[in-house]
Amino acid sequence: MSTSDNFTPVEQIVLERSGRKKTYPPTEKINIIEVENFPALGKLTAFRFLEWVQDNPGGVISLPTGKTPEHFIKWVKYFLENWDQPQVQKELEENGVPGSKKPDMKSLHFIQIDEFYPINPQQHNSFHYYVKKFYIDGFKLDPKKALLINCWETGIPQGMSLENIFPDDKVDLTLRTRHPQNTMERTQRSVIEAVDQYCADYERKIRDMGGIGFFLGGIGPDGHIAFNIRGSDHYSTTRLTATNYETQAAAATDLGGIEVAKNRLVITIGLATITFNPNAVAIIIAAGEAKAKIVTNSIQNADNNLYPATALQKLPNARFYLTHGAASLLVERQYEDFIHSESISQAQMEKVIIDLSINKGKSIRELTQNDLQTDRFSHFLLKKTRKNYKNIISGVEDNLVKKLEAGLAAVENMTFMHTAPHHDDIMLGYLPYIYHLVRTPKNRHFFNYMTSGFTAVTNFYVLNLLRNLLTYIDTPNFQNLMAENYFNPHNENVRNRDVSHYLDGIASMNEAVKNEAVARRLLRNLVFLYEEDSLQHLKDRINELIDYFKTQYPGKKDMAYIQQLKGMIREWEADLLWAHFGFDSRSVNHLRLGFYKGEIFTEEPEAERDIKPVLQLLRKINPNIVTVAFDPEGSGPDTHYKVMQTISEALKIYEKESGRSDIEVWGYRNVWYRFHPSDVNVIVPVSLNSMAILESIFQNSFGSQCAASFPSYEYDGPFSRLARKIQAEQFQTLKMCLGEEFFNLNTHPRLRASHGLCYLKKMSLSEFYTSSMELRKQMESKEKI
Repeated sequence: MSTSDNFTPVEQIVLERSGRKKTYPPTEKINIIEVENFPALGKLTAFRFLEWVQDNPGGVISLPTGKTPEHFIKWVKYFLENWDQPQVQKELEENGVPGSKKPDMKSLHFIQIDEFYPINPQQHNSFHYYVKKFYIDGFKLDPKKALLINCWETGIPQGMSLENIFPDDKVDLTLRTRHPQNTMERTQRSVIEAVDQYCADYERKIRDMGGIGFFLGGIGPDGHIAFNIRGSDHYSTTRLTATNYETQAAAATDLGGIEVAKNRLVITIGLATITFNPNAVAIIIAAGEAKAKIVTNSIQNADNNLYPATALQKLPNARFYLTHGAASLLVERQYEDFIHSESISQAQMEKVIIDLSINKGKSIRELTQNDLQTDRFSHFLLKKTRKNYKNIISGVEDNLVKKLEAGLAAVENMTFMHTAPHHDDIMLGYLPYIYHLVRTPKNRHFFNYMTSGFTAVTNFYVLNLLRNLLTYIDTPNFQNLMAENYFNPHNENVRNRDVSHYLDGIASMNEAVKNEAVARRLLRNLVFLYEEDSLQHLKDRINELIDYFKTQYPGKKDMAYIQQLKGMIREWEADLLWAHFGFDSRSVNHLRLGFYKGEIFTEEPEAERDIKPVLQLLRKINPNIVTVAFDPEGSGPDTHYKVMQTISEALKIYEKESGRSDIEVWGYRNVWYRFHPSDVNVIVPVSLNSMAILESIFQNSFGSQCAASFPSYEYDGPFSRLARKIQAEQFQTLKMCLGEEFFNLNTHPRLRASHGLCYLKKMSLSEFYTSSMELRKQMESKEKI
């Protein structure tokens, strides 16, 4: 168990600011430091790293890849590049890092943690490329002292390549133990054996250096550290291995889709590699509520193969650095926060009683005084509030019913500004509610997409669309349409005709009609992109694009005009979605905010580029209600977080200039996050009919997403089905709390028909501002960096 008292000056300062203990034994098995948010997490980690390098010149470091270290990398670079600046010296000293001693980065030895296999190290989505760009070059390390993973030529016979030996990147590890059936399999086995030896040599080189001195890593959805997935032996060493579905889903964005990720193996250092040096500093960083469950299991469980991070408990210098969201399920910290509350809020009371109901397997009404007395949270609740237990449970039950009634209540004479980071976020979050909100003509609705969402469109999907277009472009129909100026990209009426034509195909179950509509819109987009109206020239462009998509490796960053083309495909899908409800292009806005560029680290929103377009939209729409994908801490897709900050800042400006303080903000979550019932004030019943509508519209509208190329780690399938699964789970929670008869025998038909629930959090503007980190602070941080 790692619970030593050897906290460094950097750690001690941050620990004292947090007001927490290092650990809460016996529940917590490893030391923890909590910070407020994701940027603060990166800054703390940067201070601790610089502190360690100062004390360990010539030391061995191993640093992570991916999005998690974004702010760590930015802050380390900033401090190193501006070390002698007075303001930097002051900040370093205030945070426990002596400014008089600049770290000797050239003295360090670097160990690459892991890599996909097979992959060309020159590809921009390889970890080899990442560590060279951000660490070797970015931190000015000595490349001669870097131990990097490169097996692109390992074991390859002369005249051959990995692409020839492992077609479609499929590596069959059963060849380690079975007889090869042909010459190709014999070659494949020989290469696998060579890579296995490479891994053994890699491990030996690390141990010859004395092991890793400073290890920094993230934690995967299954708890993986490096690529040591759930179930990994704590004595494991560097090896070539397969991954699990959760890890493949997490890697899908890097590799260009789950189809690619499922075929790739990985080379990873082992858990025993990380813990070989008993004095190693091993830090796991995690941000956001989405990581809270696996973080809790990794900290509160003893040494267990199911939770790879528990292997670090043997190291006295092991730590978890967490945001409040990532630490939110750690039970001792929950209890400490609860008992130190000045007063018990209604939300806190609800959470305690709802959790007790679920844990006991009883409805709230069936809970006894003994049930409340024997649970420490509800016991303290009784003591603090001095209320009769019956009054407490009846109050919570009544509030849940009121939330359901709010979800059933008619909403009229309102102007809605629905916003979403990506084109399927709204429908996955609360389409069953919209289904009722749009029925009355007394409401006005505008659906507004903040980014182009191009990263969710695979090359393979665009390739198929282009081939489909080629089957139509020479037809008399398309020639006549071109002659009529039908493909004018600026004509909204004919753009709407594309959509109507596609919906006709859905209604008549005619795939040919749907395919023609898709081809029409794609050709219109190409006319716009190339400023070309000659069918022959456009045909040449289509063939060029086909060649491009056939030759690009999956996951490679696209050129700007390709990104725009992919984004226009997603915009078409959103147009199709809202056309199902009678809304044309006048009600659907695509902002394509500039911070979204497909980089590994998404840029911070900027006032002129990103906030101004949202502000202009607010002025145009003049809404009563603004809906927002509600991610207060920026975990999961960081686009959600950055969009929320952009909208928050735009609303502040709009409120000040218009005097409109009466605007409501409705926060929603979808497949990436969950609300607890106590977090929300509107609960919308979802019938099987509404679930079927969600599924049907998703499958018919979101062609690029039907194959689920970039899925959630929770579900191997399209997001529409995961959304349905979540809605059903939320219903089961409330059915337990209120009792089965509440729904089955209810006088309201929508409650009797309910088999799912959507959660929403309605907020005033001031409540929304409080819940979101102010963008201005982030912009100031950006200027410093």
